Amino acid sequence: MNETILQPLHKTGDNNDVLRLADVELTSIANMLSSYGLSIKTITNGQQIPGSFWGDEEAGLIGNELLVRADTPLHSILHEACHYICMDETRRDGLHTNAGGDYDEENAVCYLQILLADHIEQLGQQRMFKDMDRWGYTFRLGSAQAWFEHDAEEARGWLLQQKLINQQRQPCWTLRKD
Repeated sequence: MNETILQPLHKTGDNNDVLRLADVELTSIANMLSSYGLSIKTITNGQQIPGSFWGDEEAGLIGNELLVRADTPLHSILHEACHYICMDETRRDGLHTNAGGDYDEENAVCYLQILLADHIEQLGQQRMFKDMDRWGYTFRLGSAQAWFEHDAEEARGWLLQQKLINQQRQPCWTLRKD
């Protein structure tokens, strides 16, 4: 089983050196996520982010609204957005803070966030790999890039089965249906 463990509360490495919302154009992210029916709501700096499972500057989810601040890391924004994309309709309908899901879905979320990184001009997959590693995502092979390139077949298969990506590993811009 390909197990991904997220540890945002136990940050490792140089986690201050990750791209944040303030580093990119908000409209580019908002436009991309709107194709999934997600809207972005910005929270005033220093205020608690409603719907944030991890707290601090981590993105929050309530219904189809992604809540962020200027200091919210892009990897967190994409991760929470991908939870919304990958969860089934029943969970999406009652979504407030905890996205839930199992290991297979969590791995698919990580895989999809890496793919979506290429749709943000200032981000891209290489920077996403670095930011995930800096923040403390842990993978069996030691890095996000090694996992993505050599150990993520099950995650890719899950996304294909759910019709969230195509055979060319491109997003289909749809939500999970079942």
